[in-house]
Amino acid sequence: MTLSAEQHEASNKCFHFSHETRLLDQVLELIMNEKPPASTSLFLNEDVDKPPLPERGDLRRRLRRAMERRASGMKERMCSISRGSVKGFLKRNLFVLFTVAAVALGVLLGFALRPHNLSLREIKYFAFPGELLMRMLQMLVLPLIVSSLVTGISSLDSKASGKMGVRAVVYYMVTTLIAVFIGIVVVIIIRPGKGSRDSPVANSGNIEPVQAADAFLDLIRNMFPPNLVEACFKQYKTVYKKTVHTRNVTVTLNLTDSLNVTETNMSMDLSRVLHTIQETVEETVPVSGSSSGVNALGLVVFSMCFGLVIGNMKQQGQALRDFFDCLNEAIMRLVAIIIWYAPVGILFLIAGKIVEMKNLAEVGGQLGMYTVSVIVGLLIHGLFVLPLLYFLVTRKNPYSFIGGLLQALITALGTSSSSATLPITFRCLEENNHVDKRVTRFILPVGATINMDGTALYEAVAAIFIAQVNDMDLNFGQILTISITATAASIGAAGIPQAGLVTMVIVLTSVGLPTEDITLIIAVDWFLDRLRTTTNVLGDSLGAGIVEHLSRGELQSQDAEVRNSVIEENEKPYQLICQENDSVKHHNSETTM
Repeated sequence: MTLSAEQHEASNKCFHFSHETRLLDQVLELIMNEKPPASTSLFLNEDVDKPPLPERGDLRRRLRRAMERRASGMKERMCSISRGSVKGFLKRNLFVLFTVAAVALGVLLGFALRPHNLSLREIKYFAFPGELLMRMLQMLVLPLIVSSLVTGISSLDSKASGKMGVRAVVYYMVTTLIAVFIGIVVVIIIRPGKGSRDSPVANSGNIEPVQAADAFLDLIRNMFPPNLVEACFKQYKTVYKKTVHTRNVTVTLNLTDSLNVTETNMSMDLSRVLHTIQETVEETVPVSGSSSGVNALGLVVFSMCFGLVIGNMKQQGQALRDFFDCLNEAIMRLVAIIIWYAPVGILFLIAGKIVEMKNLAEVGGQLGMYTVSVIVGLLIHGLFVLPLLYFLVTRKNPYSFIGGLLQALITALGTSSSSATLPITFRCLEENNHVDKRVTRFILPVGATINMDGTALYEAVAAIFIAQVNDMDLNFGQILTISITATAASIGAAGIPQAGLVTMVIVLTSVGLPTEDITLIIAVDWFLDRLRTTTNVLGDSLGAGIVEHLSRGELQSQDAEVRNSVIEENEKPYQLICQENDSVKHHNSETTM
């Protein structure tokens, strides 16, 4: 019964296509029987040197044959669709379908639970499955960054890794500057802060003061951690401490006028009397501090240097290369297991965040245009600029490449952390888009740490929005300062949730904007953070594809060298191999004695 049903379905499809073919034939006959316009007679027979155009019947037969071939090809493809092919498609894209369904269900469930006014404890319990997903992914980030970087760089020679690194850095800088430019143009055109004086936006929290100079020094300090074990769970951070101390101040007093001293025979000069008093001064000084979290930047720098040294050790470093290669493979197999739980975690992450939000309609009304400005900028950068750049370099369809990244992008949307999405990004690039592992292991950890296109765009939009709220007109120099500072600050934003708010202080300080106004945009940052994280992951992934295309020559030459070395080893004469084995045995016997 099943076979007859499939045959019946296939025959119906073939019947529909044959009917469409007859309709196309009728349309073609009407077109070919129509006389050409008189204006085209100049181009038909006046040029004697050109070969004569085919007659109407020949052209009609050619067009008919072409249409028949295309129609037959379409019929074959449609008739070949069976239940088995549909099952194969669903099996190949099962993860993606589950993840998309989880996002949709999470949004519906979150809005359905909002009228019930759950307590904070109930919301915490409800979001617990999502918290488990975040903990699982963050558990894999540390070994994945170290093993992938060491394996990727040690498998390349220093020349190839240097060229690849330069290309990656150039790509990161260019795309980040473009993102900042797009954000500035969008916020200047839309002007979301123009009407905020009439309907002021409420503050939503407190922001710790941060000096720009101290933040950049912290960035450099974190690049060189003094303790690798401590770098696995702690970052250096400058904190500010208020100290009260006393100091001696010398005061000059003029007692001549106050005492009415007019006698000329007095030898004491009272016009200048020095008096020392003590003054109490309160001063805020920077002191060493720390914040919890993986120091990803320091681990990236150490892993790159370590992998470069192992690669230069050649045969001596083979044992370490094998160890980190096995570690990386083991981590990816763990990712393959955890990925089955990802849709469940994403569902509860999104639903829990929607339930947690308060006064959602009010926030949408007050910060609606600001949210629209950020979304428009991210869409332009992520859906048009980055794919166009990928197409110009590789001459390949960027949207088919993005289709292979769908699960990583949805995971970034749910977790709002590019570092936590890193295991899924590795899997999508290597298995779906077939990017060379040597490229992904080098580019992705670095990109997840320093390439923050979405964060840079968001910081530029937020800074100008705050200026518009305060009725401050920024000149060209201030806008240029925002561009440079947002680009530099995004590099220091680690791949952790809401890191953009911290670096936002640096951008505002650079142009003299009030840092306390950051609290105006905290209410919608949870949503925008997910969108800019998705843009960051997309930029890292497309960058890996671009760098692989540009580095194809170095990768192929290195593969050829490896093949030649293997062939030379296999073609070594038998007598030479025996001599080497005898020398090794003789050396071992001497060592034993």
